[in-house]
Amino acid sequence: MSERSFSEWLRRRCEPEWTSVVTHPFARAITEGTVPDAQMRRYLEQDFQFVDSFTALLGAAVASADTFEARVPYGRFLGQVATTEEKTYFHRALAELGGRTEVPLEPVTAAFRDLMDEVRERQDYLLIAAVLCVAEWCYLGWASRAEEPLPESFVHREWIDLHEGAEFRAWVAFLRGELDRLGAGLDDDLDAGRRAEVLGVFRRAVELERAFFDMAAGRS
Repeated sequence: MSERSFSEWLRRRCEPEWTSVVTHPFARAITEGTVPDAQMRRYLEQDFQFVDSFTALLGAAVASADTFEARVPYGRFLGQVATTEEKTYFHRALAELGGRTEVPLEPVTAAFRDLMDEVRERQDYLLIAAVLCVAEWCYLGWASRAEEPLPESFVHREWIDLHEGAEFRAWVAFLRGELDRLGAGLDDDLDAGRRAEVLGVFRRAVELERAFFDMAAGRS
């Protein structure tokens, strides 16, 4: 995808925050397998609290997408989240770390869930795609920086694997492609307000990703 694509336009206007997310010390520690158990437990406990809102957001994408070709990948990924590796990973990892699936929400977790719920309730496909793209593209950004050999602990290794590899890259490429397709129809002048609205949601999601890693690292 060219740097002139809409998704790239959005990402570039979120610098340096975007780079701070994908190079965050906590994310790097995951790829190195050096996150202390207590911090990894807190991080995964809070991340699990997104599962319901994230699943609902995928469902909203299926409902609000403007083409059948777009609905299919969302439906497929929705099934994966609900029934396959990621769901079982959380339960196995939290059991290994002595964590829980039901915990009080940290403020940043509540704020991110509120953003997901807000765009879902609006049924605005472009905004839904923007939030989903940030969540997945950011994670590919840090996970793709992992170097071999991956950590021995499955808690770190499988979390990296879930956010890297050909299948996940294709999923992120699809999300970016949807933003690019929809963004191509927005005129720089006539639709400036709409572009700014999408950028505002995209930027809020990036800022929350950064804050979530800061929380996990004990900076908040």
